[in-house]
Amino acid sequence: MSSTRNVSDVSGVTPDGAAWLASAGTYPRSTLSHWGERPGAPVVLPCGVVFDVVSVPAVFGRRMLDRMWEEGPGSGPVAEFRGRMLLFAPPGTAQRLPALLEWEEWGAHGARTDGVPPLLCHGAGDAVTVPALVPAEPVGPVPAARWLVAPDTRRPWLPGPEVLLWAAVRAARAAVRISIFPPPDRGANVYDVSRRR
Repeated sequence: MSSTRNVSDVSGVTPDGAAWLASAGTYPRSTLSHWGERPGAPVVLPCGVVFDVVSVPAVFGRRMLDRMWEEGPGSGPVAEFRGRMLLFAPPGTAQRLPALLEWEEWGAHGARTDGVPPLLCHGAGDAVTVPALVPAEPVGPVPAARWLVAPDTRRPWLPGPEVLLWAAVRAARAAVRISIFPPPDRGANVYDVSRRR
């Protein structure tokens, strides 16, 4: 997937993207048939075979997504559902990402928990609701479910747990502005010691 894609574009899922999503289910042809009749209907799909999903609060997810597109490799498919952002990742991410967060001390028991909200990792045995193939008319100011980056190929690039960890840590640091130095004294004189002989 090209990193030049604009993440603010809300677009429908392509036929290849729909085939990829449907391949996650037990009966892909039934899912595609359902979407053929009702392209505006969301569907519940299982995780762990074709993709895992990392669910984060929408504001923090937007920060992660911004980091991934501005400073990193971009993202795979991304959806918003009921105030949470769903980041699609390769199978196995749901098991690996929490371990990486804990190892980096960004997990639930880490020393730096203020910056990273709990990340819900959906893998084998879990299921998620994915938005409709085509953008629906919003009921309120924002639709309850929508694609931010819609699947557009049968083999979309999916960011692994390391990329998601990197994006989460970058987003948290940008939000919290972690520093090992005390805040500057606003009334202090500042001297340029680089010119000293």
